[in-house]
Amino acid sequence: MLTLRPLATALLLGSLTLTGCTAKYADQQQFSGYLRDYSKLEKTESASGQPVLRWIDPSFKAQNYRNMVVQSVQFYPAPKPSEQVNTQALEELYRYTNSQVKNALSKKFQLIDLKNGANISGSQTLIFRAAITGVSTSTESLKPYEIIPIALVTAAAMTAAGERDKNSELFLEAELIDASTGKPVLQVVRKGFGKNLDNDEQQVTLDTLKGVIDSVVRDIEQFQ
Repeated sequence: MLTLRPLATALLLGSLTLTGCTAKYADQQQFSGYLRDYSKLEKTESASGQPVLRWIDPSFKAQNYRNMVVQSVQFYPAPKPSEQVNTQALEELYRYTNSQVKNALSKKFQLIDLKNGANISGSQTLIFRAAITGVSTSTESLKPYEIIPIALVTAAAMTAAGERDKNSELFLEAELIDASTGKPVLQVVRKGFGKNLDNDEQQVTLDTLKGVIDSVVRDIEQFQ
């Protein structure tokens, strides 16, 4: 019995470590500082049922606005390429995100180009600002059939060797600002999951994360 206790303890601790479900929402440590205030955010679902943290001014009604100034989606803070996320992938993600988001917003609002000297101080105009605040990978949670002692030992060994599947994660923060008051009327923080990676060496590409952006675009088109 004495020789089995250390093994049992190790397996128990391993199960606690390895079987924790991947968090669906961004936590406070993952907030980038891009938004001015995170205190009012609440867990909810997007129009398509995706988990998001969101705050909406109780008096806000999208139908009261006809125009929108769309600021380019940026990286915040400036991205640092890694072994799995290279500069090319980040540049392609940047271009795709801006193109798709702007196209979706143009279907709901008349877009205003500030380069033409347009006056946006009046009513009925929103300012859209958003940022990609993180691109990361994390070890995939264990599936139910893996939660047995032998599988735990194997999974732990695979994790240590970098062979377990990894989640790809994309973090976005966005807000709508009333142009007449300069105050936010909607804020959202979203943690999206792209395609799984086979191991520590597989590269993150636009195709890996494209589905997250496509999901965001669908929510923009469905938002009322």
